[in-house]
Amino acid sequence: MKPKTKRAQENEERIKNAINVMQIIANDNTTPRNIRKAVKDAIDKLTGTEGTPGVKAATAIHILDDISADPNMPSYSRLRIWNAVSILEAIKD
Repeated sequence: MKPKTKRAQENEERIKNAINVMQIIANDNTTPRNIRKAVKDAIDKLTGTEGTPGVKAATAIHILDDISADPNMPSYSRLRIWNAVSILEAIKD
């Protein structure tokens, strides 16, 4: 097996950090159900085996960006989503 490159390790760490931030939202019962579902979908995309880390991150960013404009979203959830997006934007292939 080929050892992981520094970039691959950094990408893996960023994905873990973003998932940790998103799990806070997914487990928060004060956040509307549709937002929690979208966040769980983004987590599933990041933990899936399909695609490179950059593709996974881009897919998750797209999902999170779509829900970030929801008027029913509490402001603290929106800030966490923006935090996760900023972490994911640093991932490059």
